[in-house]
Amino acid sequence: METLSKQPEVQNFIDGKFERNGQKSMNIESPLDGSIISTLPMSTYDDVDKAVKAAQKAYKSWSETTFKERAQIFFRYRALLEKNMDELSRLVQLENGKNYGESKAEVEKSMELCEFATSIPQIISNEVQEVSKGVECRTERKPLGVVASIAPFNFPNMVPHWTMPNALMLGNTMIMKPSELVPLSVVRMAELLKEAGLPDGVFNIVNGGKDVVEAICDHPGIEAVSFVGSTAVAKIVYKRATSNLKRCVALGGAKNHLIVLPDANLEMTASNVVASMAGCAGQRCMAASVMVGVDKVQHIIDRMVEEAKAIVPGKNLGSVISAAAKERIEGYITAAEEDGATILVDGRGATVPGKDGGYYVGPTIIDHVTTDMSVATEEIFGPVISIIRAKDLDEAIEIENSSNYGNAAAVFTQSGGLAKQVMDRASAGMIGVNIGVPVPREPFSFGGWNESKFGVGDVTGRSSIEFWTQNKKTTIKWNKEAQTNWMS
Repeated sequence: METLSKQPEVQNFIDGKFERNGQKSMNIESPLDGSIISTLPMSTYDDVDKAVKAAQKAYKSWSETTFKERAQIFFRYRALLEKNMDELSRLVQLENGKNYGESKAEVEKSMELCEFATSIPQIISNEVQEVSKGVECRTERKPLGVVASIAPFNFPNMVPHWTMPNALMLGNTMIMKPSELVPLSVVRMAELLKEAGLPDGVFNIVNGGKDVVEAICDHPGIEAVSFVGSTAVAKIVYKRATSNLKRCVALGGAKNHLIVLPDANLEMTASNVVASMAGCAGQRCMAASVMVGVDKVQHIIDRMVEEAKAIVPGKNLGSVISAAAKERIEGYITAAEEDGATILVDGRGATVPGKDGGYYVGPTIIDHVTTDMSVATEEIFGPVISIIRAKDLDEAIEIENSSNYGNAAAVFTQSGGLAKQVMDRASAGMIGVNIGVPVPREPFSFGGWNESKFGVGDVTGRSSIEFWTQNKKTTIKWNKEAQTNWMS
């Protein structure tokens, strides 16, 4: 499947219009071949301020529309995602480097996220109760106002849909800051939202780098901030946003452990573990990073090697995001080798004919890794899995628990009792049993533990309703003849 060609220059989207105010710009490269596909404005605080003012202006009327009116817009928008599926998938492929199937799956997930948003009117309900004779109390969920979402490079289409549909459906207006490496999908999102009938100013885009992130954290007109990215930056964003009295959820990195027991189904385990490691070139916070092999699992490792060797960069494996990412990932592999680990499948030096400027790393399996090696403890964010050997399940769980991260963990076994031990004892927010990528589907929310998430609540699923809204409590008494006691 051919990708799209060079794109028009990226502009900010403020109050329903695309604009560029003479900011400095940076080039956007396609990781598929290293070619320059567009340019991006490096916006400033003033651009964020302009977007906030547009969002504030739109907030009053948008927050007063009914759920049904908002839902109709998202029904139309979801239909437009489906209608433009091929173009949107190729856009993800062009700017991120995924293969076409992965890119299409990302857009399909965005459609599912919109479907959940349209269901919010059936999920959210106000509570009403007569608490004393003639006295009624009620609670209502109200939007916060102007909110912001800072998105990463690894899912240019899907992650913005983690936040945008729910936040807007609940009556907020939004400033979106896409990764400066992959802004094209969010630009197209804005065009389709406008086509679906979203009023001007409800959704705005400010492009750029660190300056825009800092402006979002600092701006007094922004009530809440969501962030997805590395743990190092998530900590900074969370501290800065909350120090400015904003609500914040910041999702960070991961080091996901897959515990494999000797009774695990051979074919299912090998294919799932390798797919989890190599899918999206390993650039997802739910990817398998460490396999903890318990006791006699050599037969499964041998089958994993066969599976990995069938994955070919440029065919069924996409590129990593940049030259720097390729260098960093290959550096981890080399360090493990120098530390005494065994490289069973080596992805270093991968090239794709006709795309010599692309950034490719082949699938890599590293055996006999010890817990003190960097590949065992640090987030690599590439198609690399490290195998640590454990004598029993207790030791395997201890290894998983020792990680600073806590996004996901999984166990592969045919024993319900052993699986339950991992479910109960693993220190992670999302657990899989015989599933290599245990991402909850709507209406269940996405979010990890420990240094994989900072803040309370989640930005997806049912949990997102609390994050994107606040409670209003009302007590009512009309009947002056009603019985009077201490409650009334």
